[in-house]
Amino acid sequence: MDLLEVLPPPMRDPVLFAIPFFLLLLIIEWSAARKLEHLVDETGRPSSGSHQARDSWASISMGLVSVFTMGAWKFLALLGYAAIYAYIAPWQLSAGQWYTWVIAIVGVDLLFYAYHRTAHRVRLIWATHQAHHSSRYFNFATALRQKWNNSGEILMWIPLPLLGVPPWMVFFSFSLSLIYQFWIHTERIGRMWAPFEFVFNTPSHHRVHHGMDPEYLDKNYGGILIIWDRLFGTFQRELFRPHYGLTKPVDTFNIWTLQTHEYRAIARDVRAATGLRDRLGYLFGPPGWQPTRAPQTATPAHVKP
Repeated sequence: MDLLEVLPPPMRDPVLFAIPFFLLLLIIEWSAARKLEHLVDETGRPSSGSHQARDSWASISMGLVSVFTMGAWKFLALLGYAAIYAYIAPWQLSAGQWYTWVIAIVGVDLLFYAYHRTAHRVRLIWATHQAHHSSRYFNFATALRQKWNNSGEILMWIPLPLLGVPPWMVFFSFSLSLIYQFWIHTERIGRMWAPFEFVFNTPSHHRVHHGMDPEYLDKNYGGILIIWDRLFGTFQRELFRPHYGLTKPVDTFNIWTLQTHEYRAIARDVRAATGLRDRLGYLFGPPGWQPTRAPQTATPAHVKP
């Protein structure tokens, strides 16, 4: 099979078509928030809906770089997906059938939930994802603060070409997911119609996900649909305005540092570890994992040392 048969022309990527609309919405939100840029609430954190110029430029810059890095990862994935689709899949689903689109879009969304949840619970994968959570602000610019290492998602999508979904449909469906998730990064939209909130991810749900408050940690992993969180026990309703960012803030706007600092921290911890179990724990345990040390037994007073 010719690889070109499963490779759509680059300009068919919906994300590229959506970029002008991303920028338009970002400009509108940013303009409306300029008067809030230097305001803080009673706790000293940024006011609701505000932007900070250097923070937003860092987010936009990371998004621009991610366009190229994601393209490179997709090209590598195409080679593997095409081989799976052509030679391993027991059947090949037709893009002309409605159910193929349902399998592709719902499948990508479910696998995104699985990847996203794993990324928050496995430190090595968290290192690729944490940059997206590094801003203390929550706005459309934050949506563009994307990771540069998509290897985890690439591996997570393998079941779809294995089920016979054309590789280009996998990429197209993920692009739709990215476009959907752009608009939910805002404090300008409150709670929406209850039935919509029950099924779909919304700004209210995603604000919770970006919160570093104990009530909000590791909640609401969904991409388009929030029903996965409801089904698998990770849903949390928005109770109060979250405090955004990482529990251990990285005080820089340097985009290289924002993307790589957790990898360096992992390397330091692994080098300092004293055994294989501890090294594996630093790599594959949850963020913040520490070795469990057996408590030292005190020498009884009546026993001579």
